[in-house]
Amino acid sequence: MEDQSYRKLERITKHSRYRAIYAQGVWRSSRHFTTITCINDKEAGRLGITVTKKAGNAVKRNRIKRLIREFFRLNKCLFPAGYDVVVMAKRNMPSLKYQEACGELTELLTRKAII
Repeated sequence: MEDQSYRKLERITKHSRYRAIYAQGVWRSSRHFTTITCINDKEAGRLGITVTKKAGNAVKRNRIKRLIREFFRLNKCLFPAGYDVVVMAKRNMPSLKYQEACGELTELLTRKAII
């Protein structure tokens, strides 16, 4: 059975790495989310989450982050090994159900892009 945890080595933690991903990554966008994918020197796929104050109050921002983390935890096969993926929530995002967020993130991550 696949490991379904969200370990420290699967997180992007350093501000300098986020800046490098923003500068060098491939951007893809949907209605509520934007993803940026960039190659890394690790063997595991890593996730970074960015939700600004423009997305809503603290309760809304934390819910969005929980939805994204849960999606990553259950769908690690969609995140390519050896790549960093940053998921950004867009401003004024309505309250999404988990299934709606899953559908949109799945479509974003399976969309073909040249990396």
